[in-house]
Amino acid sequence: MQNKKSLVARLNAVNEYEQEAIPGNKLKGWRSFLGTYAGEHTAGTEFVIGPLFVAHGASAIDLVTGLILGNILAVLSWAFLTAKIAVKTRVTLYFLLEKIAGKQFTLIYNLVNAGLFCFLAGAMIAVAATAVGIPFDMTMPQLTDVYPNNVGWVTTVFVVGAVTTVIAMFGFDQVSKFAMVAAPWMIMVFIAAALAVLPRLGVTEVGSFWSVAESTIWTGVPLEGQSKFGFWHILFFAWFCNMAMHIGMADLSLLRYAKKWQYGFSSATGVFLGHFVAWIASGILYSLFLIESEGSLTFAPGPIAYSAVGVAGAACVVIAGWTTANPTLYRAGLAIQSINPKWKTWKVTLLVGLFTTIAACFPALVMMLLEFVALYGLILMPVGAVIFIDVYLLEKMGLKPNYAAQMGISLNWSVALTWTVTLIFCLLLNLVVGIEIFFLGLPGWFVAVLIYIVSSKFIQRK
Repeated sequence: MQNKKSLVARLNAVNEYEQEAIPGNKLKGWRSFLGTYAGEHTAGTEFVIGPLFVAHGASAIDLVTGLILGNILAVLSWAFLTAKIAVKTRVTLYFLLEKIAGKQFTLIYNLVNAGLFCFLAGAMIAVAATAVGIPFDMTMPQLTDVYPNNVGWVTTVFVVGAVTTVIAMFGFDQVSKFAMVAAPWMIMVFIAAALAVLPRLGVTEVGSFWSVAESTIWTGVPLEGQSKFGFWHILFFAWFCNMAMHIGMADLSLLRYAKKWQYGFSSATGVFLGHFVAWIASGILYSLFLIESEGSLTFAPGPIAYSAVGVAGAACVVIAGWTTANPTLYRAGLAIQSINPKWKTWKVTLLVGLFTTIAACFPALVMMLLEFVALYGLILMPVGAVIFIDVYLLEKMGLKPNYAAQMGISLNWSVALTWTVTLIFCLLLNLVVGIEIFFLGLPGWFVAVLIYIVSSKFIQRK
C-alpha cells in the first residue's frame, strides 16, 4: 500500500507546465533533443515504411535522392518553423491554440489530434507486438488483414501497450531518458542487420552493392496490388510524413524546452538516421524476406528482423516500437488534458493508453501506415499555418494576434473557416483533380495562409 501511495505521489508531482510558459531552470540542452529525435524517428515506423517502399516498387535512385532532399526539407521545417515559434512562446501547441482560436475550437481540435496520435502510437505498439509474439509462435498479421485474427495477437498487444503507457505517464523527462538509452543501440542494430544480410542478397563487395540494389532490392516494380512510387512520392513523403510535428506545430510541446531555436536542427539525427539509414536498412531486410519466403503475404516487422539477424533484430523491433509510441502517447495525453487543466496528465495518459492499445489490435493500422501518416499530417497542417501567421504576421498587418484571448471569445471563426475550407480544398484536389494524398500538403498550406489572413481582416475589422 505504501509503495502504491508513493507511486501515485510521484505521478502527481509530474509537472508538464501545460497552462504556462516553461520556466528557465527547466530548459534542456542539445543532448535531450538529439536523443529524443533519434529515438522517436529511428523507431517502429521504420520497420514498416522501409519495406513499403519496396512493396510500392521504388527504384534505387529515386529512393536515395528523394530521401536526401525530402529529409533536408523536413529538418529545415522543424528548425525555422516549429523551433523558432516554440522558443518564442514557450507553451504547448494546445495552450497557444486556445489563445488564438478559443476553447470551442481547441476542444474539437484536441480530440481530433489526440485520436490521430493514438492511432499512430497504436501502430507502433502493434509493430512491437509482432516481435514479442515470436517465441510463442503467434500467428502474424498478413498484408491484407484488417481485423485481429487470433487471441494471442490481442493478448500480446495489451502487454506491450501496458509497458508503453506506463513510461509515457511519467512525462517528458522519462520519455527523453528512455530514448537516449535506446537510440544508439537501435541504430547500430539497423545498420548491422542490413550489412549482415547483404551477402545473402548477392553483395560480395562494396562495388557490387548498387547493381544488386537496382536489380534485387529496389527494382522499380511494385508487388501485386500495390501502386507505383516514384521520386516525387518519396521526396514529399519524407518531407511530409511528420508534417503534423513540424508544419503542423505539434512539436511545440517538445521544443518549448529548448534553450535555443537552433536545437530544432537536432531533428536531423532522427530523419537521417531513421528516415534514411533505417528505411534503407529495413527495405534490405524485407527484400531478403520476400525472396526467402517466396513472396509470403506476412507483413510483420518482428519476423522480418528475426529472420535476418535473430534475437537482436526482434529485440530492436520491440524497443523501436516503444520509442515512437512513448512520445506519441505523451503528446496525446497533453492534447486531452488541455481540455480540462484540472485533470492530472498521468491519469489522462493512462486512459489514452488504453484506447491506443485497443486500436493497436487492428493490423490495418500497420498495413496502411503510409496513407495514414499522410492523412494525419494533412488534417493538422492548416492549424500550423494559422499559428505561423498569428505569431509572425498579424500584428504587423494591424490585426490582433491571440484574438480569442484578447477578445474573450470561445470561438475564433477565422481559424474554424481556415481549417474547414482548407481540408475541403484538399479533398477536391484529391477527388476531382486526382492529386494523391502525399502531395496535398504543400498547396494546402498556402491556401490555409491565404484564408486565415483574409478571414481575419474581415472578422476583426467587422
